[in-house]
Amino acid sequence: MDHSIFLDFLSSLKLLFVGYIPAVILGIILGSFIGMNPLVYQICKRTLQIPYSIPPIALLPLALILFRELEVATSLVVFFSAIWPIILNTAQGMRKSRIQGNNIRVAINHIFSALRTGIWTAWFTVIATEMLTVGKGLGFLIWNSYKSGNYNVIIESLIYIGIIGFLLDQLLDITGNILSQFISEERKEI
Repeated sequence: MDHSIFLDFLSSLKLLFVGYIPAVILGIILGSFIGMNPLVYQICKRTLQIPYSIPPIALLPLALILFRELEVATSLVVFFSAIWPIILNTAQGMRKSRIQGNNIRVAINHIFSALRTGIWTAWFTVIATEMLTVGKGLGFLIWNSYKSGNYNVIIESLIYIGIIGFLLDQLLDITGNILSQFISEERKEI
């Protein structure tokens, strides 16, 4: 990986995590609250589908108008791309956990499924926002390489994007499985 691609790689990861980590924290908290309360769950499971149905990249112009700061606006768009699937899937997992006698393993499996969906959505959004605005990152590198006709860099960047997305997904999947197994072993010992 040459120097500029490495910097673009770091820039993309920074944008991802600045938006994704707050979405994880708030999404799990809100999703847990929604899932534990049957009335709130019934209200929110349909109403939260509305913001979830909006393609996150469509929020970029509004975020730029409201915040006028490119990094803040793009981070906010990444945040909104991740929070809705995290809230909805966590709420569903907490509801199913409650129905099955507070089965923590069910909740953990749904939460990590939510985190995986959120990371994918956020990663797609990072690349798209970089293509449109940021001027750095792997998305920008692809778009800039397209405009200059440097097709090798496009392919190389796509490979990096795929590998990063795959590794992030697998990290969450493995962590969720380990935690789920640990909880199962703890329950057997009790």
